[in-house]
Amino acid sequence: MKKYLAIFLLMLVVPLTISAQQTITVTGTVTDTQDEPMIGVNITVKDVAGLGTITDINGNFSIKMEPYHRLVFSYIGYDDVEVLVKEQHTVNVKMKESEASVLDEVVVTGMGAQKKLTVTGAVTNVNVGDLKRFPTSNMSNALAGNVPGIIARQTSGQPGKSTSEFWIRGISTFGASSSAYILVDGFERSSLDELNIEDIESFTVLKDASATAIYGSKGANGVVLITTKRGKAGKINIDAKVETSYNTRTITPEFVDGLSYASLMNEALVTRNLGMAYQPEELELFRTQMDPDFYPNVDWMDLILKNGAWSYRANLNMNGGGNTARYFVSASYTEDQGMYNTDQTLRDDYDTNANYKKWNYRMNVDIDITKSTLLKLGIAGSLAKRNSPGLADNEMLWGMLFGYNPIATPVYYSNGYAPISHRDNVNKLNPWVASTQTGYNEDWQNNVQTNVTLEQNFDFITKGLKFVGRFGYDTDNSNWINRHRQPDLYKANGRRQETGEIIYEKMFPAYDMTQSSGSSGKRREFLDLLLSWERAFGNHHGGVTFRYTQDSEKQTVDIGTDIKNGVSKRNQGLAGRFTYNWNYRYFVDFNFGYTGSENFAPGNQFGFFPAFSLAWNVAEESFVKNNLKWMNMFKIRYSHGKVGNDNIGDDNRFPYLYTIATTGYDSEGKPNNVYNWGFGDYEKSFIGTRYTQMASNGITWEVATKDDLGIDFSLFNDKFTATVDYFHEKRTGIFLTREFLPDITGLESKPKANVGEVKSQGFDGNFALKQKLGEVDMTIRGNITYSKNEVLEKDEENQVYSYLYQKGYRVDQVKGLIAEGLFADYDDIRTSPKQEFGTVQPGDIKYKDVNGDGVVNDNDKVAIGATTTPNLVYGIGASFAWKGIDVNVHFQGAGKSTFPIYGKCVYAFSESDWGNIFKDMISDRWVDSETAAKLGLHANENPNATYPRLTYGENKNNQQTSTYWMRDGRYIRLKNLDIGYTLPKSIVNKLHFNNIRIYIAGSNLITWSKFKTWDPETGNPRGEAYPLTKSVTMGLSVNL
Repeated sequence: MKKYLAIFLLMLVVPLTISAQQTITVTGTVTDTQDEPMIGVNITVKDVAGLGTITDINGNFSIKMEPYHRLVFSYIGYDDVEVLVKEQHTVNVKMKESEASVLDEVVVTGMGAQKKLTVTGAVTNVNVGDLKRFPTSNMSNALAGNVPGIIARQTSGQPGKSTSEFWIRGISTFGASSSAYILVDGFERSSLDELNIEDIESFTVLKDASATAIYGSKGANGVVLITTKRGKAGKINIDAKVETSYNTRTITPEFVDGLSYASLMNEALVTRNLGMAYQPEELELFRTQMDPDFYPNVDWMDLILKNGAWSYRANLNMNGGGNTARYFVSASYTEDQGMYNTDQTLRDDYDTNANYKKWNYRMNVDIDITKSTLLKLGIAGSLAKRNSPGLADNEMLWGMLFGYNPIATPVYYSNGYAPISHRDNVNKLNPWVASTQTGYNEDWQNNVQTNVTLEQNFDFITKGLKFVGRFGYDTDNSNWINRHRQPDLYKANGRRQETGEIIYEKMFPAYDMTQSSGSSGKRREFLDLLLSWERAFGNHHGGVTFRYTQDSEKQTVDIGTDIKNGVSKRNQGLAGRFTYNWNYRYFVDFNFGYTGSENFAPGNQFGFFPAFSLAWNVAEESFVKNNLKWMNMFKIRYSHGKVGNDNIGDDNRFPYLYTIATTGYDSEGKPNNVYNWGFGDYEKSFIGTRYTQMASNGITWEVATKDDLGIDFSLFNDKFTATVDYFHEKRTGIFLTREFLPDITGLESKPKANVGEVKSQGFDGNFALKQKLGEVDMTIRGNITYSKNEVLEKDEENQVYSYLYQKGYRVDQVKGLIAEGLFADYDDIRTSPKQEFGTVQPGDIKYKDVNGDGVVNDNDKVAIGATTTPNLVYGIGASFAWKGIDVNVHFQGAGKSTFPIYGKCVYAFSESDWGNIFKDMISDRWVDSETAAKLGLHANENPNATYPRLTYGENKNNQQTSTYWMRDGRYIRLKNLDIGYTLPKSIVNKLHFNNIRIYIAGSNLITWSKFKTWDPETGNPRGEAYPLTKSVTMGLSVNL
């Protein structure tokens, strides 16, 4: 009996064992809809961790697996395919490209990723691919005209400084900070330009109170959310990209030559009844250059600047891993060469060009500790080096280029001496000496960013419950090294009568290379804890989220003597969000932020800032579904809320604390540091203890109350999509220093207070039209942002006339006189109100007597023009793709902007012979008939001439800020033109690559503007800055 039982058990167990261990080998080929083999497709066995493979160069695969499991085929940009494997050993799969739906589009918000359909706040999801089409070393330069809701402006083209300042929905405060809050993978960053654009996975802009309330005080000016790429399971995937650009200038200011300059100097003197500076025979020497030591004619701009310069960019990233751990690693290099010519004899010793180099790196690792626990580790950083000429950094060289006129001195005297034109100021250097002979500067920037994120799914407790914890630690360090030298500087003082030799006078002695350096550094720590729960019960969808944050920033290097500099800057906040929608048709969200700040006294340190939003997806209503089938989505949104701002500037830390000083006697027995109990002519001073800075205990939050009404819609199977928002914001309690308290208060210091108010409103929106014309895929897109503000309240000095206040006008709007052309003759001067800016002559600027008191003075200055920062920014572009060819074109423009121009080159000869003259500015100038006859010129006594009568020296009347010198800042430019070709897969596969694209791109190729003297985008009133650049780029990107 036992024998038969043993045989029975053996017969039972063996087949079960064989069955449990049975595996089959499945092979097959993966192709696309064109029957081209697909390389690198990820193939995994569903619900079996770690088991997978990828297709080879011919699209083939082989995998061992147990039968009756599902194979999952996935590839970026294609729909996933699942196949149930029973007993078959061959599985061939055809994959098709994904058709993106607006309803499925995912956006990243403060609470994580969510479908765009469910978003009730004003949120813009930026197409990162569009940003990458702009070949630039700094990502901020790609924002203008590309991102609705952002107003951006580039102010310099100098390598290492060629960044754009930007504002979300414009400037809505004149307080300490109006900049946006930037988060990368949930951690605060000070600049977009720290990032390598190739590392970015998503780019989202949060604009209204509902979307930003969860960030407390830091989200008052809008939030930029960026997520970086992460690894995907499968074989290693490598992307490489190289670019080479040749950069020239969009607009280079042009000055008159030496002969014209000398002739204009004569005119400026004669027209004011002074003698000529140069006789005709001397003017001839400027033309013939027979005596360049005393009659030079130097084009300094042409001498200093190259025609162009090169830039190089290279990027390499790779990702891969298994189902348990995945990684993403990237490295990039950027080099921008400056446009300054250098002294070739010094090239082996040091570099005086304005060059810039930057190295970026990043590593993201994701580890599945359990099926419900994900650990994310990240480290990133950058190292940047910027060079500049020794005495010519910080735009100083441009001040010299604009100041040193073409007839001041030669580049070098004939005996090799280095000249200088002015005896009184060593900084009025010969520009060639300043840029090549004064040494060089190095600036280094180094930052390291580390972070740990833990994501825990608590579905085993209740479905939809999730926890996310983040901790970050950053260090930022910078240092500068200046190595300066100077040659002997001479001035030629005529010739010896006996020999004709030049008499040189040494004005400033040489000194050998000296060195100075400095550094600064800080560290930052972040803690972010988020607990969320989302659940659906039939048609009811709800969610609750709570978030706790704290961060600190401490200066670690160069903290000085002020003990406050060694104290960490701390913020702390608790935020929450409650969401509900019914059947994805009606949506209600409530958000709040409860934030603490160190800047306010106890009792004012914490602020509560609530917000709510509502949305209605009209397209889900039955009357729409049944009658308007072409409408995929039509959502109406409204939000209202408050956010706080505690940024009062580094110079105003702890305004609720006071400082005191004790006075006494100096070494001579006289009182020092005394307190004056009197004022005006009455002085009564005593020694003792007094306040040197009054405490401002009542300082509290600047509060922004925001309203937003928006519409999102998608029509004709997502072929046409658009978003439009109207916004209104009122800032109250703006932090200001009380500058105009009367002396009778007895205060030696100026207290602080929340006394400002600003209102801003506007609209922004974007659209996209996608259409297939035969075999051509076409996309037309556009966006627009308009924002206008008004000062409602500001601490100002009492004025007689209401228009003299900033109140009622725009933030930073220029105040000036209203010009009424030029005085036609002396009768015009006698019959016009008296202008109190000095003696005037015919041809001088005539101003309006605004208050009608018979005189024109500072009381007649009113708000003129718009603002230097554009109130309107827009962009429109199109993309076309046909077979392997793709073309992208994008135009960007700005409007509602004016800026005043002034300075030594605008006001010709205002600083005597220090200053060049713009070639295009003085062609239509006033020339009286008497001067014209004396100098052989054409008379121009037109009172509407675009330039007044010349003056040698200061002319206070003509140099007043006025509408005469206001210029239109509007422009439109061909921001980007990109043409690429992707090699056919039949060729790429033979080369063992997945994808190869070659392309050529142009940036800022053409600019249309009424103002042509320098680039209007900079808004620079003098033009004395490194010009913006336009470029042509060749590039290659590969995937393997």
